Amino acid sequence: MKYVLITGGVVSGLGKGVTASSIGVVLQACGLRVTSIKIDPYLNTDAGTMSPFEHGEVFVLDDGGEVDLDLGNYERFLDVTLTKDNNVTTGKIYQSVLDKERKGDYLGKTVQVVPHITDAIKDRIEAVALIPVDGKEGPADVCVIELGGTVGDIESMPFIEALRQLSFSVGKDNFCLIHVSLIPVLGVVGEQKTKPTQHSVRELRALGLTPHLLACRSAQPLLDNTKMKLSQFCHVEAANILNIHDVPNIWHIPLLLRNQNAHHSILKQLNLLSIATPPDLEAWTRRAETFDNLTDSVRIAMVGKYVGLTDSYLSVVKALLHACIACSLKPSIDWIAASDLEDDTAQSAPEAYAAAWKSLRNAECVLVPGGFGDRGVSGMILAAKYARENNVPYLGICLGMQISVIEYARSVLGLEKANSNEFDDETPDPVVIFMPEGSRTHMGSTMRLGSRRTLFQTPDCVTSKLYCNPYYVDERHRHRYEVNPDVIGVLEEAGLKFVGKDETGKRMEVLELPSHPFYVGVQFHPEFKSRPGKPSALFLGLILAARGKLEAYLTRHQNGS
Repeated sequence: MKYVLITGGVVSGLGKGVTASSIGVVLQACGLRVTSIKIDPYLNTDAGTMSPFEHGEVFVLDDGGEVDLDLGNYERFLDVTLTKDNNVTTGKIYQSVLDKERKGDYLGKTVQVVPHITDAIKDRIEAVALIPVDGKEGPADVCVIELGGTVGDIESMPFIEALRQLSFSVGKDNFCLIHVSLIPVLGVVGEQKTKPTQHSVRELRALGLTPHLLACRSAQPLLDNTKMKLSQFCHVEAANILNIHDVPNIWHIPLLLRNQNAHHSILKQLNLLSIATPPDLEAWTRRAETFDNLTDSVRIAMVGKYVGLTDSYLSVVKALLHACIACSLKPSIDWIAASDLEDDTAQSAPEAYAAAWKSLRNAECVLVPGGFGDRGVSGMILAAKYARENNVPYLGICLGMQISVIEYARSVLGLEKANSNEFDDETPDPVVIFMPEGSRTHMGSTMRLGSRRTLFQTPDCVTSKLYCNPYYVDERHRHRYEVNPDVIGVLEEAGLKFVGKDETGKRMEVLELPSHPFYVGVQFHPEFKSRPGKPSALFLGLILAARGKLEAYLTRHQNGS
């Protein structure tokens, strides 16, 4: 196994995840099979319990793993299906070592960070690197490892030491270290400063790791004298100093790396030049250039709880982007804090209230994404009602689907107190109830997690036509509450149709309103499987409906064209 390690220096948030993904894309384009590992040095065993405000979205995998959002980048860029083991955390490592200690596996030895924790990290990396993630048999050729955090962080020290030992044990032909660092420009001087990177590399070298390549983040392309300075003081060949400057969209980054011969430097370090082919990035080039040249945009109202941090809905934003580009449109997302639509805000913050409603009324389609807790629920219900009554295309995901059921029960069935047990335990009309699941992906909670099959109840529904499958679809889930099976009959009599159910027929997976241009709610999260060039069917349907092109698209596809 060949390993490419990505570390970061100076500051966090430099885009190590996108850099790691892009390096994987370039190596794939050279004909190599690539897998990825993300190391997160926090003590949580996974990302499942973290607030989206704290850490961005929780990305969900097929096997039910709740992982760091960077694994979403890897899956989208590399078009692979990762496992929960591909996200290594301090919590997972310590838990495994402590479990062994309690069982007496260390034969009475004193259990220490070195060698027990570091050995556990090495063993975990080497085992996970062998898991095939691209649907083919056998292990990949190259494993790209991203170490979260910044070099020098106390919490990442055991991982740095374990990776130093790994680099020594696998041999220099099987290990390539790329250090991502910042090259700032001071406003007054206007000069590209290399000192922060010099310090960062010096710290890395003091810990026993020497970078083979530097990936320098900057606003503008690196000047030649900056490169020479970095080469001289960081002990890295000038040809191995890559510049990842700001670009119009992230799909340019694999092209940026290719244009700087990053693949040649990496392949040379890993002794793979003889088996690799020249990189074929035609599709990426087309995609990046198409996006750059789009002029027409579509206005999308995103009504959610966590709109203050767009990373909270990263996969939803990417899925909208993939769908828009397939329709030759630019996404123009209006972020609406759900609570700003509520009557209380009209009293306390009339300007925010007016702005939120103006954005909603100007939107060509409405999307209510997933979330937990009762904050903003009233605003989401108002958004769903507005979209339903005004024939504005609507997509509700997870909580967004439950919101549409509550709204329909209140407005159409006249059940004024209809609610979810999540928000009101005492509601006389619980249309959404707690439906826990014990499953093969049971991870210490009652959540329904990971890939599950949805069976379409009729091949005539819009959703099955969009998925081009009259029978079923497999999508990823992350929820505890679901539509109450006892109210399905009365809701369907009133016009709301549940066109997708699980294999037992008790869990409602997809709802549609046949009298509406596009009103769809899904209990699963279609955004997690959207890919560049392969947009999620439901996001595509939303954007097509926003432009009045859905009927023509479905007719064309039914005719097999």
